[in-house]
Amino acid sequence: MYEVLIRLLIVVGVLAFALLTSAGLIWLERRMLALWQDRYGPNRVGPFGILQVLADMIKIFTKVDWIPPFADKPIFVAAPAIIVFATLMSFAVVTFAPGVTVIDLSVGLLFFLAMSSLDVYSVVLAGWSSNSKYSLLGGLRSVAQLLSYEVFMGISLMGVVMLAGSFNITAIVEAQRTMWFCVPQCVGLLLFFVAGLAVTHRLPFDLPEAESELVAGYHCEYSGMKFGMFFVGEYLGIALISALVTILFFGGWLGPFLPAVVWFCIKMFVCICVFILARATLPRFRYDQLMALGWKLMLPLALLNLLVTGGIILTRGP
Repeated sequence: MYEVLIRLLIVVGVLAFALLTSAGLIWLERRMLALWQDRYGPNRVGPFGILQVLADMIKIFTKVDWIPPFADKPIFVAAPAIIVFATLMSFAVVTFAPGVTVIDLSVGLLFFLAMSSLDVYSVVLAGWSSNSKYSLLGGLRSVAQLLSYEVFMGISLMGVVMLAGSFNITAIVEAQRTMWFCVPQCVGLLLFFVAGLAVTHRLPFDLPEAESELVAGYHCEYSGMKFGMFFVGEYLGIALISALVTILFFGGWLGPFLPAVVWFCIKMFVCICVFILARATLPRFRYDQLMALGWKLMLPLALLNLLVTGGIILTRGP
């Protein structure tokens, strides 16, 4: 009974951490962008604009939840829930500290890749069911982008798996006690981070939502809480990718003096700030440039990294 209670507390804690982090990112991103671009951020609602998130949520909950009469209603309603469900399921294998995880799977990394690939269903169903040209174009763009970048996202992680000798998240962190994998797998880190930007539709890879071209892309026809679920899903994705970068390349919870969870949160916060910095500084790619970058540069580089890593491991021997 005691173990069941502890497990339930961990589940609730991880769920609360994911949702509160995604909500806090709304405020953090606006403040950081304002700092880097030398302008004011949220500063009207509460001290330092900290209650801006609450104001945004009240606005989303009170807006009219309108469904276009020309839309395919069941699919239109289900699409936003898929992205939130898939991302929250991915958090189940994130290990914040020894023993602090929902489930410690032996194939935890494969589970993350499987769940993250479900996001494409949310986007394509939203674009198709809206029965709108802008939404459909945004959905098609997103499908092509996700499929392209998830190919080398998975390959970029195979170097980490070979060095750790396991797909288990805890084993990967423990294998970094002597050296974080960001050193021998610096190329894999770069590839995974770029793929993370593309999969979460963040600048400079936000082509599926390009306002200047597609109004709002695949969620053009959404309003109210359904739009809010897409919004939350994006920030959940940022938190998830940052957590995975921390675990796979920066030693997870490993660090001196401070508690393990504190080290994990510090490293994750730095990764999130890099996501925001990319939005503040980089221009948007053209769509043909985006696809060419994925297939002509990133995929060959991921395969080369895999080949070199395997060769080095074979040369060193058991």
